[in-house]
Amino acid sequence: MLRTLGQLTGLLVTLLIASFVIFGALYIAPGSPIAFLTRGRSVSPATISELEAHYHLNQSFIIQYWDWLSAVLHGNLGNSIIFGLPVSSLITPRVATTVILVLYAWVIIVVSGVVLGALAGLRGRWVDRLVSVTTTVGLAVPIFVAAIVLLAVFAVGLGWFPTFGAGTGIPDRLRHLTLPAVALAISGSAYVARVSRIAVKDTDQQEFVDTARVRGLPEHHVVTHHVFRNALIPITTVTGITIASLLVGTVVIEPAFGLNGTAGRVDCLNSGELV
Repeated sequence: MLRTLGQLTGLLVTLLIASFVIFGALYIAPGSPIAFLTRGRSVSPATISELEAHYHLNQSFIIQYWDWLSAVLHGNLGNSIIFGLPVSSLITPRVATTVILVLYAWVIIVVSGVVLGALAGLRGRWVDRLVSVTTTVGLAVPIFVAAIVLLAVFAVGLGWFPTFGAGTGIPDRLRHLTLPAVALAISGSAYVARVSRIAVKDTDQQEFVDTARVRGLPEHHVVTHHVFRNALIPITTVTGITIASLLVGTVVIEPAFGLNGTAGRVDCLNSGELV
């Protein structure tokens, strides 16, 4: 219980520090929301002062950050300076696409990564080598290269999947999101496969596993109840960590496949918007 509370506290502190750093980076970045709004037009100092006062941009950095953080903790994400709309109304319609894409990719990572890792850890040497080569390639391929190759081969070349859009309805949406999810999951699958291989192989060499085999237990029982059960601890930890990398990867994947997800709102960062 204390360990869980400690981990939760650490996570909250990490999120707080990350929000402070990101807010600060946007604050000191070149340009400003006011400059973006005026778009180079000649504006009187009085008008600029009114705009800064209206959006609280005339306050100090600490006060701006505190006001933003307090509003977020109360569920208020603020209003977009650029679009003049609540941030929640801009994000909410796009969240579903991003969430489904991330979950789809995560399922691919878990299934393919664990299966490949288990095969490499339990089967013969040639399977181990094949999986090792495959995971090395998967870790080396940049996500945008994977997206281009998948589009060129399976969408444009073979015509098996759509080239862009998120689709409507569950079957159509899954079909539209298959290539983006695969591109998003390639590196994560390779990483999970490597961790699974090491975990399964190390567990398979433990004394209690040898004892189970000596007792005459069926091999499938030994593998499922003794090897996999004990190897799941590091595997579960790694698969959970991949969620963060998937969220980051959507910034590249969603524009590449023309998906109307939350990555489409990254353009607000280009204008230095702090909301």
